[in-house]
Amino acid sequence: MMFAGLTSAYIVKRAQASWALLEIPVVFWISTMVILASSGTIYLAQKAFKERSFQKYRSLLGLTAIMGLAFVILQVVGFMQFGRQDIKLIGAGSNASYSFLLAIAGLHALHLIGGVVALFVIYLKAKSTRVKIYSSVPIEVVSTYWHFVDLLWLYLIIFFSLMK
Repeated sequence: MMFAGLTSAYIVKRAQASWALLEIPVVFWISTMVILASSGTIYLAQKAFKERSFQKYRSLLGLTAIMGLAFVILQVVGFMQFGRQDIKLIGAGSNASYSFLLAIAGLHALHLIGGVVALFVIYLKAKSTRVKIYSSVPIEVVSTYWHFVDLLWLYLIIFFSLMK
């Protein structure tokens, strides 16, 4: 709901005369491919868990977490490109359109980092040598969250591309 509200506010504010048109850096599209691929890896991790293929499960879980971190790094690179173009995202001399993009993408990145932390937690539990309880609930919950965050980014990138 927060993202729906923010994108609605973006549409309303877009009518201002001083609104700048957004050009989405190519690196944001690359990050989109990374996060979509990570949806595939977490799906395969969940499938491997259910098949009791735990080595494959751990590998795919770790790969998903790494892809999540790669997504965040690519996002930072994208925002650094704005800086190299002398586009101020916040503060004096900034334009609300870029500030909206930063706020919305930043909030998404925080949600994604939360997912990466959850991935690392269940990865560490999977690597533990203690007696294991074979419950699929943790991977199902994290997988559902991860797919939601991925779809949310897809919505956002398409939204910003159409709103330029």
